[in-house]
Amino acid sequence: MEYLKKCARNLLLPVFILAVSFGISLVIQTIFHTDTLIPTIFVLAVFLIAMTAEGYVLPIIASLFSVLAVTFAFTFPYFTFNFSVPESIFSAVIMLIITILTSTLTTKVKKEKKIRAESEKERMRANLLRAVSHDLRTPLTTIYGASSALMENYDDLSRDQQKELLKEMKEDSEWLIRMVENLLSITKIGDENVKIVKMPTVIEELLDTVLVKFSKRYPETEVAIEMSEEFITVPMDAMLIEQVFLNLLENAVQHAQGMTELLIRVKLEGEKAVFSIADNGCGIPKEQINDLFTGYLDRKGTRADCKKSNMGIGLSVCAAIVKAHGGSITAANRENGGAEFRFDLSMEG
Repeated sequence: MEYLKKCARNLLLPVFILAVSFGISLVIQTIFHTDTLIPTIFVLAVFLIAMTAEGYVLPIIASLFSVLAVTFAFTFPYFTFNFSVPESIFSAVIMLIITILTSTLTTKVKKEKKIRAESEKERMRANLLRAVSHDLRTPLTTIYGASSALMENYDDLSRDQQKELLKEMKEDSEWLIRMVENLLSITKIGDENVKIVKMPTVIEELLDTVLVKFSKRYPETEVAIEMSEEFITVPMDAMLIEQVFLNLLENAVQHAQGMTELLIRVKLEGEKAVFSIADNGCGIPKEQINDLFTGYLDRKGTRADCKKSNMGIGLSVCAAIVKAHGGSITAANRENGGAEFRFDLSMEG
């Protein structure tokens, strides 16, 4: 059934282009009483079909139809198939040449685009593996060290020291759980057999859910919200977009040293809903901005987090989720200090 629907969609545009070409030709013939421009119109129609269609079959069928249409309806004597007319033979040859050349070029371009997309996916996977190998090691080492110290020196440690070690183990365990959630999200997106299911989502309700989850992790951090009183509904996979907000908010808490303000803004720009998460912390080092969403941040020198390095994966997950929704995500430093992450989602499904 899905295959038949796809075939119907692929046929719709060529049929529409040919129908429009035929209609324009009839208008020209009726008003101007000339057939001179009509072959050119069908040549352009075949060119457009070859540019938009996949493979060679539809363009060749379109070119054959165009030849028959020009010969039958727009070449004297009318309403007969007379292929002895030089103009008909010339038009047929031109259309077939254009079809083959354009289809070949289009197919090549699409293949190269697909190869580039696959290369980008592989690069992202490689970057994620590097980030995972680095970022998993730190909390696991901390958990191992704290648990070893607790077991080996249990009787010598005070109750406060024991609590501190347990607190470190709990925090790093929670971080590992969130990393696994991120990896599961990006694995879901990377699976070609899994499609993003968009459902109309009320933004105010989504943000309420996000803030409830965020406040459980960071009860001492307040988040302000600025949005119009207008009722905003955006098609999205709500669970994945929640992950984006949680990652960006956690990024601000973990990395924005000296932050005292954390703000979520929501506004409409044309057919898009634009979301931003802004803070007044230390900002992002300029040399790190271009690598924020690649899954790999330079571990040498100044780090993008100002405290610790563990958000390469989280931000790359944000980029993957937003991209899967057909949106874009950017990061920049604010003029008055701090950083701002912006992403947009289409208001149309």
